[in-house]
Amino acid sequence: MEHPKRACHVMLIAHLPSGYILGSFARRQWREMSGVVTAAMIGSVIPDVDMLYFHFIDGRHIHHHAYITHWPLFWAATGILSLSAARLLGWPRPALIGIFFAGAMLHMVLDTVASPISWLMPFDRHAFEFVAVPATYGNWVLSFVLHWTFGLELLICAWALWLVSARSAARIAAPQKGT
Repeated sequence: MEHPKRACHVMLIAHLPSGYILGSFARRQWREMSGVVTAAMIGSVIPDVDMLYFHFIDGRHIHHHAYITHWPLFWAATGILSLSAARLLGWPRPALIGIFFAGAMLHMVLDTVASPISWLMPFDRHAFEFVAVPATYGNWVLSFVLHWTFGLELLICAWALWLVSARSAARIAAPQKGT
């Protein structure tokens, strides 16, 4: 029995908005600390820095999800070491390190929805994904955008936009200092 072709796909548009959502919730916990949303947003997209290597050095031979920047255990271990170092060195804002690495792990979770991620690399190469998107169209982007999983991305983007507009409305409604 021949297996149906699968689209080569990734999460296209929701990583940065998901970082904003994560940062917005974290900001509620650490109200007095600046940089929380920024740390979450950078963390949520940093695993895709491997796209530079994928396109300019590797020549797109190996899917970028096979690189170390898409190994969840890499981010977990690096996060634990970074938080430990920050504590030993007495860095005053370890929450920013934690939220950065939480953003990177969120990236891994979101990629796992419709793209294989090897959660136990380097110990186990088995890749997990919740939904396999079939290559129903000649262009993988079209196959992905017209699949129902893309609706999850649109939902994440809409949620982030709603949070941005609610924050802007709250700023406008708040009385200005000195007036």
